[in-house]
Amino acid sequence: MNVSLTPELEAFVETRVKSGFYTSASEVIREGLRLLAEQDTLKQKRMALLDAEIDKGLASLQAGKSHSGQSVYDDLVARRKKYAG
Repeated sequence: MNVSLTPELEAFVETRVKSGFYTSASEVIREGLRLLAEQDTLKQKRMALLDAEIDKGLASLQAGKSHSGQSVYDDLVARRKKYAG
């Protein structure tokens, strides 16, 4: 597999190798791809948690467990006054 890099990315890879932390350009690229895969996994987990919270909220609404917009607003105003002193 061949990969083309922009001059900026190529310079970045070379800098990382010259730092001594990585022994080759391939090692830098592998580490970058590993971090990208890890980031993708975390995003998927966060989305699953968000979906679960949305489902929970929708179930509460369907069960009639909701608050009017006015009551939420009034509560927020009261909290603000309490913490504002």
